Formats: sequence, C-alpha cells, structure tokens
Amino acid sequence: MNVTIVDYNSGNISSVINSFKEVAKDKVNIKVTADLATIKTSDKVVLPGQGSFKSCIDGLKNISGLMDTLNEFALESKKPLLGICVGLQMFADIGYEETETKGLGWISGKVSKIDNQDGKFKLPHIGWNEINITKESKIFKGIENKSHMYFVHSYEFLPEDKSVISATTDYSSNVVCAAEKENIFGTQFHPEKSDKTGLKIIENFINL
Repeated sequence: MNVTIVDYNSGNISSVINSFKEVAKDKVNIKVTADLATIKTSDKVVLPGQGSFKSCIDGLKNISGLMDTLNEFALESKKPLLGICVGLQMFADIGYEETETKGLGWISGKVSKIDNQDGKFKLPHIGWNEINITKESKIFKGIENKSHMYFVHSYEFLPEDKSVISATTDYSSNVVCAAEKENIFGTQFHPEKSDKTGLKIIENFINL
C-alpha cells in the first residue's frame, strides 16, 4: 500500500512524516511529494497544513495541476484522504484568514476566526484539549470519548451540513475538530503531536 503525504511548502511537516513512518513501519510505503503521478496512483493521501488558509491554498495553486489532481483523487476516485489542521480547513468553500480566499469546496462551509469573547479565550488556541466524539467514525476506532488532542489554531471550520461533524472541542464554543464526508476525513487537531492517541488515529486512517 502507498500513502502519500502531499508536500506543497505549507510549513514544517516533519512531525507528520515521522509519525506516519512510525505507525507504518515496513508494512506501508510512505511517500512525501507533490508529484502528480505519485498522488494519482496512491492508495491514500494526507494533506497537512500549517500557516494561514490563504498561504496553504496558494501553496497548492503554485504547483501546476495539484488542485486538479487532488480533486480527482478525492471526488472522482473517492480514495481516502486525511486533512490535518489547515488541511481540514481547506475542504471548505471559503476562508477568511488574511483575506477572503476560495477553498477546495469539498465540504460546504466556511473558515472563520474563533470568537475569543473579547479576549476571554487566548488566540491562537494552543495546547491539549478534550474532544467530544459526536458520531461513530472509522478513524476514531479504539479512541475513548473525551480523549485529549493537541491543537494550534485561531480559525475554525463551520460546515453547513452538521452531519459531517465527527468531533468537537470546547473552546469559546463547540469548535469542530473533526469532520468527514464519505472518503474525506479531516482533523483540526494534530494527531501527529497527540501522543499514542494521535498515533492510533493515524493507524486507523492507514487501515481504512
């Protein structure tokens, strides 16, 4: 099996790479590339994201054919894809970080700044927070509800269809921290930085 982590200059993704390789061991071939042919022939794709919504979308656009290839992989071939942090946010139609930016449009919704309630909640939201699993999900197999995951973000994904939400976390409000639609999965938290529980989520995705 081939799992490709898309490297499109979205920031330091070494922890994502290391965690996937740790879980995969020698059983799964982990590739790190933006090569279109490699992505097309992969069994699964991971879309990491660090930085702003705009910078990540720009990073995808700067590689000729990458957006089309990801659309084909996720929407036509319907093979499993995992978005992490801004990788999840880019599923939305539109994001408002830095400036209004069009997203991938895979899951209808928008990405807006978390309401910090006049400074009551610090932004960015950094650190461990409890997640509330709201529906059965293959990537949460063996994960206990109220587990703690590691977050670093100031913006939240607000999907139009609430049925795509698979987990939330309480930070100022019920912030969506995991969403899925058919073969498309995303986490706002960083499973690669969430200790053994996060590695279990990575294992679940690899085993889909």
